[in-house]
Amino acid sequence: MKRFIKMQQLALIVVLAVILLGLGYRHVVSAKQVMAPQVESTVKSSTKQKTTTKAAKATNKTTATKKTIDWHAPSEKKAYPDLKQHPKAWLEVSQSKQRVYVKDGNKVLYTMYASTGLDNTTPNGTFTIEAERGASFFNRSLNEGANYWTSWSGHGVYLFHSVPTDAAGKYNVTEAKKLGQKASHGCVRLTIADAKWINTYIPFGTKVVVHN
Repeated sequence: MKRFIKMQQLALIVVLAVILLGLGYRHVVSAKQVMAPQVESTVKSSTKQKTTTKAAKATNKTTATKKTIDWHAPSEKKAYPDLKQHPKAWLEVSQSKQRVYVKDGNKVLYTMYASTGLDNTTPNGTFTIEAERGASFFNRSLNEGANYWTSWSGHGVYLFHSVPTDAAGKYNVTEAKKLGQKASHGCVRLTIADAKWINTYIPFGTKVVVHN
C-alpha cells in the first residue's frame, strides 16, 4: 500500500513537471513573438536612417558640384602670391580640371578657375608668356572680346583673358557663368580679377604648360 502511494506521488510529480515545462515553453515562444517585431522595427529604422544619411550626403555633394563661381572676384580668398619671392614661378593649365595653377617648382601657390577651348581648340604643350598684352580687345569675326589679355602663344592668338565681353564692352553673363568648363574658342578664360593679376604681374618669358 505504501509503495502504491509513493508511485502515485511520483506520477503526480512527473505530471506537474510536464505542466510546468509546457508553461515555460509557451512563455518563451510568447516572448519571442513579442520581441521579433520590435527587433524588425529597429532594423528597419536603422536602415531608413542610413538611407536618409546617404541621400543627404548625395544632395550636399550635388550642391557643392553646382556651386556658382564668382567670375568677378579672385578664385581664392587668400592673397595672390608675391612673385618677388618666387622669381621662377610658372603657370600650369589643366584642361581636364579647368584650372590654372601658379606654381613654384611643384608647389602650387595659387589656383584659378578657367575655361579652355571647346573641341580641343586649346593646344597642349610648353609655351612662354609673350610680349603682347593689353587692357581690352574685341574680335569682330567672333563678335566677342575680353579684358586684361596676355598672350602665351602665337603672338596674340592664344591668350589668358577675362570672361567675354560684347561689342559695347559689357560682360556676357551667359558665357561668364560657364567658367570652370570648356567654353572658349581656344584662349584661356579667367575671372576678371585673375586675368587682371596675370596681365599686371606675370612677366614676359614666364613658362606656361598646357595639358589635358
